[in-house]
Amino acid sequence: MSSQAVWQGAGRRIFMNEVGTRDGLQMEPAFVSTEDKIALVNALSDAGLSKIEVTAFVSPTAIAALRDGEIVMREIARRPGTVYTALVPNVRGAERAIEARTGELNLVMSVSETHNLCNLRMQRAQSFAVLQQVIATAQQARVPVNVSLSCCFGCPMEGDVPQAEVLAWVQRFADLGVQGITLCDTTGMAYPSQVHEMTRAFKARWPALGLTLHFHNTRGMALANVLASMAAGADRFDASIGGLGGCPYAPGASGNACTEEIVHALQLMGYDTGIDLPALIATAARLPALIGHEVPSQIARAGHRLDLHPVPAGFDAIRERALARQPSLPYP
Repeated sequence: MSSQAVWQGAGRRIFMNEVGTRDGLQMEPAFVSTEDKIALVNALSDAGLSKIEVTAFVSPTAIAALRDGEIVMREIARRPGTVYTALVPNVRGAERAIEARTGELNLVMSVSETHNLCNLRMQRAQSFAVLQQVIATAQQARVPVNVSLSCCFGCPMEGDVPQAEVLAWVQRFADLGVQGITLCDTTGMAYPSQVHEMTRAFKARWPALGLTLHFHNTRGMALANVLASMAAGADRFDASIGGLGGCPYAPGASGNACTEEIVHALQLMGYDTGIDLPALIATAARLPALIGHEVPSQIARAGHRLDLHPVPAGFDAIRERALARQPSLPYP
């Protein structure tokens, strides 16, 4: 795909996956009520998100903020065309998710040994063995599986992660028959040329395997990385309403790519995201009241670029005085 095609979307379809209701809310110290979570998911559905990571089926002692996962997943209004997914760490979590009518299971491990130990308290081989069992459980129930691989573009404790190492882990899961892989920039270490090359290599090797990119804006490069991966053929991206979230086990990490910021940019460039941007911005504007603080989103504060503002008070008098000083200008 040419770079010119990236700047002029010409209606190309881009799919946005919302992760804020899981990846974002899990880090918030204030508990968002079950009713408010359901309403938030429903609003995101109404705005047209392609996929929503609703919750996580983990121990409530591990992530107390999502202890109501079963209720939320059961009681949301399901919009045709939207996939409702959830993070599951093990077979018991998978069983709970399946029972709650989750549409897809999202599994997570890191391609960095150090990060996997910090985040999951297991070696990578141990995580893989656990996830093999989860995949088998999901396949028996005919529920699709996506695997999110953390630290694909760098580990904050190990440094660069070789592309060959990342692709070797993708191959292991492809061999198990999963439906999709998410390459995660867990701590915002990715940069555009690296992202372009990783995406190109993935698409060349597994053209039929679903690919999602998950970027953080830790160093202000999330949008640049989205565009770089699109130039290599990517069309599906995780993002978080309001820019919420991060990684509690990744030193220095800040929020995820912001959904409304990415959608705002892509729509201006002519891409079809299938999203009602005003509805999405209105949903983001509700977040501070739910979580008790402002969100990183620039769009939630500033609005769409064509959201106009009234002229200052006394503008007519200012204009009249200006005309009186310069009555005959050589242009209209």
